[in-house]
Amino acid sequence: MKSKRPWTYGAAAFVVVAGLGALAALATRSAKRSGNAHVPEPSKAVDVERYLGHWFEFARYENRFERNAEAVTANYARREDGLVSIVNACRQGGLDGPYRASEGRAKIVTGSNGTKLKVSFFGPFYVGDYWILDHADDYTWSIVGEPTGRYLWILTREARPSAELRRTLLARAGALGYDVTMLRETQHA
Repeated sequence: MKSKRPWTYGAAAFVVVAGLGALAALATRSAKRSGNAHVPEPSKAVDVERYLGHWFEFARYENRFERNAEAVTANYARREDGLVSIVNACRQGGLDGPYRASEGRAKIVTGSNGTKLKVSFFGPFYVGDYWILDHADDYTWSIVGEPTGRYLWILTREARPSAELRRTLLARAGALGYDVTMLRETQHA
């Protein structure tokens, strides 16, 4: 009886580990599905002073940090140091759920005409991209994304935009290349 070569066991272990790694990569990729494989560069300049203030989330791509969140709002204000303060708030688990808020800050990316911000909710490091991809001339709505296409937010100044505005916003997001079927509309009281 021939004995098996030691490298055969190593090769078999490598194939098993590589197969598990490939499955894990596929699971991770599908869990972080992009709704837009070709996110456009923001092209419409933003007057940050007009962008500041209170926004309601009309719709979003579902994400882990907003899971089960309703009545989502965002407040932006200029800080004394030139940065932008951010207060994101919601009702967790439904419109009557507990109030939750998260405070962060943003730095406007130099040379972006106010369209790109680096945001941080966790200390001094700017970890997130915030791209204002489109907005109304009167700053009554905006479409916000980031380079990977995994995140998308549509914000309005009113809690419940009209049916006409809703259709317009979905069409504009679609024109930017986003899969609008992935959007989840946010409930507001």
